[in-house]
Amino acid sequence: MFEKLELTRMAQGLAAHAGARMGVIAQNIAHADTPGYRAKDLPAFVDVFQAGRLGQDRPQPRPVDLRAPTDPNGNSVGLEDQMRRMAEIRQSHEMALSIYRSTSAVVRAALGRGGQ
Repeated sequence: MFEKLELTRMAQGLAAHAGARMGVIAQNIAHADTPGYRAKDLPAFVDVFQAGRLGQDRPQPRPVDLRAPTDPNGNSVGLEDQMRRMAEIRQSHEMALSIYRSTSAVVRAALGRGGQ
């Protein structure tokens, strides 16, 4: 049962990380035409989780190595890349919610409240 609680904590952390990351991607898209703006992203969830920083101070956005040339104005935001990242984030968020629902159902069943 305690493993399920740890899994729930991890799923909540994944959902929070996905939300914070979506905010960073939205900021990138908002600055898609800003001269000199460098696209940012958060560290991967696995890195945050393995470092034991889950639930602590939010990781700071950092410049992303896009391995692609920037625009002539120095902007490194690629809208296609940002849309791909948004799709990844949505999948992570949906996975977190699915895990949370499943573990919640197990806990409710254990408490004798499975139908509620």
